[in-house]
Amino acid sequence: MKNKKLLATLAILSSATVFLSGCVQRTSSGKPYGWVYENMAVPTQHLLMGLSQILGNSLGWAIIAITFIVRLLLMPVMLKQSKNATIQQEKMAHIKPLMEDISKRQKEASSDEERMAINQEMLQLYRDNNISMTGGIGCLPLLIQMPIFAALYAAIQYSPELSSSYFYGINLGQRSFALVVLSFVIYALQGWLSTLGLPEAQKAQMRQMMIISPVMITVMTYVSPAGLGLYFFVGGVFACLQTLIINYMRPRIRQEIAAEMKKNPPKKPTPTPVKATEKTTAESTADNTATSAKKKRNAGKQHRNK
Repeated sequence: MKNKKLLATLAILSSATVFLSGCVQRTSSGKPYGWVYENMAVPTQHLLMGLSQILGNSLGWAIIAITFIVRLLLMPVMLKQSKNATIQQEKMAHIKPLMEDISKRQKEASSDEERMAINQEMLQLYRDNNISMTGGIGCLPLLIQMPIFAALYAAIQYSPELSSSYFYGINLGQRSFALVVLSFVIYALQGWLSTLGLPEAQKAQMRQMMIISPVMITVMTYVSPAGLGLYFFVGGVFACLQTLIINYMRPRIRQEIAAEMKKNPPKKPTPTPVKATEKTTAESTADNTATSAKKKRNAGKQHRNK
């Protein structure tokens, strides 16, 4: 499930890259036009230029200001999702023995029917104990930020003022290897912070996410102008802050889930019986072999009688 979620997130980011690179058209003279440019890039260019005048004519600080505003507005939603994910993690820790038993029987199943029945037990275990299959995390914050990505990308890419602007020696219109490295480091740090206070078993489950998430952001920063890379990096700082807040809340959440599980112990699912009339592949093969042998014996008898 986690692998599918990571692939889905990667697909969203990849689709965004393709969309952003091909949605703005140019005339024969090179002038950009199109819905994205006129309705997203141009207003963003005006907003950035206005903010830069307030912030000492610095477009870099203007991008940071936009990032700050966007992430501050998204903070309640992202904290709520992170809290839900933490609650799901704590619940799953309590039903882990039941999950391991079902997984073991699923591996030992000898037929497709038996495997399907055991899989239904796993789904029932999740339902009965009010545990989400997605772990409590959704793609809503990422989807909300997609228009911001599109607007900043088009604004920087197709504005001479923005594409030639510098921020502490970094050309905001060109790729910045410094921001590529910084983005990787800040999201790797956020991944490490998210494992603090977790049992070793849960840390092992999160190691894949700790690697894939920074790599995904690094790739996006590498293929984007530095202005968007600056947005990613500052967003990573906010992600670290959000993780520290959740780490502070985790002990209280753990106590609440422990009390809830003590009051209402994890419910063991009722095994789903496999229909007796349905035969396994091995049984069917054995029956076919016995039938063929019987036919051959009967054919031999008839031949001798003749």
